[in-house]
Amino acid sequence: MESLSDTKWDVVISGTGLPQSLLALALSRSGKNILHVDPNDYYGGPEAALSLQEADEWAERFASGNAEGVFAGAQVTKAADGLSFPRAYSLALAPQLVHARSELLSQLVSSKAFRQIEFLAVGSFFIYRPASDPAGSATLSRIPSTREDVFANKTIPARSKRALMKFLKFVLDFESESHAEIWKPKANDDLAGFLESDFKLDRDLQSYVITLTLSLDGRVSVADGLTAINRHLTSMGVFGTGFAAVYPKWGGLSEIAQVGCRAAAVGGAVYILGTGISAVQAMPATQSADHEELEVTLTNDVVVKSRTLVKDSTPPAAGCLNLCRLTAVVESSMPAMFEVVVEGAPTPCVSLVAIPPGSIKRSDGSASDHPVYASVHSSDTGECPSGQSIVYLSTISDSSSKELLDSALSSFLETLSPGQDQPKCLYRLSYEQRGGTGACSVDKTTGSFSPPPPHLAFDDSLLVSVRQAWDLVIGDSAADTEYMQFEDREGAVDEDDAFAA
Repeated sequence: MESLSDTKWDVVISGTGLPQSLLALALSRSGKNILHVDPNDYYGGPEAALSLQEADEWAERFASGNAEGVFAGAQVTKAADGLSFPRAYSLALAPQLVHARSELLSQLVSSKAFRQIEFLAVGSFFIYRPASDPAGSATLSRIPSTREDVFANKTIPARSKRALMKFLKFVLDFESESHAEIWKPKANDDLAGFLESDFKLDRDLQSYVITLTLSLDGRVSVADGLTAINRHLTSMGVFGTGFAAVYPKWGGLSEIAQVGCRAAAVGGAVYILGTGISAVQAMPATQSADHEELEVTLTNDVVVKSRTLVKDSTPPAAGCLNLCRLTAVVESSMPAMFEVVVEGAPTPCVSLVAIPPGSIKRSDGSASDHPVYASVHSSDTGECPSGQSIVYLSTISDSSSKELLDSALSSFLETLSPGQDQPKCLYRLSYEQRGGTGACSVDKTTGSFSPPPPHLAFDDSLLVSVRQAWDLVIGDSAADTEYMQFEDREGAVDEDDAFAA
């Protein structure tokens, strides 16, 4: 460890969450001396993917409801049998889909990191419909999001189809001058009201549209809603027929984080897991160093000197969105959730189910206040063995949200086999995730990442924060340096790939 103290580091990066790992990727060919540490003994930080044994240990660590940091209130329950060996599972702590038009994918292509990631198609979006009478059964209704989808749908009346088509056509060109005149005066209004007043969409069609925005509270402004739906619609078909988003195999964003760290390691960065930072002291400029340096004390008592430091800012800021999450391993392959619905499309490995507010009940009979989302993953994601599936449920956190997620899981499983026994739930991991702004604050020689907002889809605004941290490390030459623009390393395989098209 003496060599760590002897080295003049350009940057010490603390944490291997997604923003720090993307920063490592961006710096991987900069020639900078990089020391990258993480107090955890696994990569990925808040975006990590864990084996069952790691998840059990993680839950013990974050069991307290008053724990500081991103996670709290973790609890595990498991069946007596049916589970495979622990490393047959890779449970994502914060699964997010990535739209095809996301700038993240563009940067992974230009940096050549995409060659090390296998992306899978995200399939259909569904709406949960509770039974209309006591003798009936709840159902899942697939959301149409293309012209062909709308016309093929047999449950939407012809008049409603015309109204929906009018709206979809409007969204595809919503930034044009003529269309902006319609929505901009109402930009901060509720999207649901806009859909009703300007496009005559009924409540069912409104719920279809709002689900495509992935709004966690079910309430979204006209401006934000149109932007989100446009992203979804324009992403459709970019990388292949029949899907608008992708999901990285083997644990989602955790896989991207590991690829970023791997690229930095190849470039000469030094990695130490299980080691964090215990103290930081600013050292004034001297004759041997014409700029301020930081003296960074690691938790293993090694002291290193660095020109800059990039770290997490914890705990998350007050007033940010908090989610309650439930990860369930289910003993069923759920084939109905992963059907190919467009000829020539790949078999999807992920589907999304929205359970609108009011669709499920608490034990006291009161209705849910916020939507619940279930991201359903097949074994093809590499997150569970064949014959099983993983359901990631999330809703805005409150005193009854854990109970609501249990009810939502049961309600969803009932739709898979009405009138029959539900598929067996083998493992449950519940916890609270505290969100931040995702912003990077820079103070002279230190950059601090706020935890990312716990969105269901990757938010490209996080990339702005990564660029700010990169500018801090690169310094005065940042404006003259290509960012995330790399040639293939010598010996890299030059293979055809959909993302390079």
